[in-house]
Amino acid sequence: MAKSGGTETAIPTNLRLLSVIEVMAQAGVPVTPTEVNLKLGLPKPTIHRLFATLESEGFIQREIDGRGYSPGLRARNMSSGILSSLRIRVGRVAILTKLAEEIGETCNIALPDRDAMLYIDRVETKWPLRIQLPVGTRVPFNCTASGKMYLSSLDRRHLQSYANSALLEVKTDKSISTPDALLQETQMVREQGYATDDGEFMDGMVAVAVPITDGYGRLMSTLSFHAPDQRLSMTLAIQHVDKLKQAAQKLSHLLTQQEDV
Repeated sequence: MAKSGGTETAIPTNLRLLSVIEVMAQAGVPVTPTEVNLKLGLPKPTIHRLFATLESEGFIQREIDGRGYSPGLRARNMSSGILSSLRIRVGRVAILTKLAEEIGETCNIALPDRDAMLYIDRVETKWPLRIQLPVGTRVPFNCTASGKMYLSSLDRRHLQSYANSALLEVKTDKSISTPDALLQETQMVREQGYATDDGEFMDGMVAVAVPITDGYGRLMSTLSFHAPDQRLSMTLAIQHVDKLKQAAQKLSHLLTQQEDV
């Protein structure tokens, strides 16, 4: 895209902003203009002008360290809209519906949205007793299965920064409320490949989450289910992890290999 054999390959002017966003998305972590320009090979004043434009229009935002940038609200809304497009959603709902029938509980897909997980799709359990967390609900990172699954995907530097600076919401007496406890929990999630919520977000609720990955193997969203603990214990809930992972693989394929759908 940028340099080939020492010669700069010109990027059309009308594609340069998109190219910056594309490289940022591929990085998956906050990046500087210099880091992005290693891929694009544009003149230094140009790359800084592009970053300034994207920041002023809300597509990217500066990190608290003052150096790095990450996707802003407009880019995240655009990403959510793409993932919710009709063609993809039909297949996604079919996978969710089958999973909900197999497990017998409500299944959800959630996206990380800056400071919380955002529910973008769900299929409800057929049981009359159910927990209402509708599409559009935002839930904390530190005390939910989907949130802890996302945190476990961060590199250690960014996770440490989050744990030390974020307001860790306490929803119940089981909520993780200290940086050390959160770091320990996320390490365990990394090792086991799934995350749980045993009454941490809501009294009487259990939940399990696994990652849905992109073509680079990085977490782009989470797949989870939740249930009242009077119907499903955490011990029994964990027994559904393999079903969750199989469905997550299908969802990953759906989102990254659309030509095969």
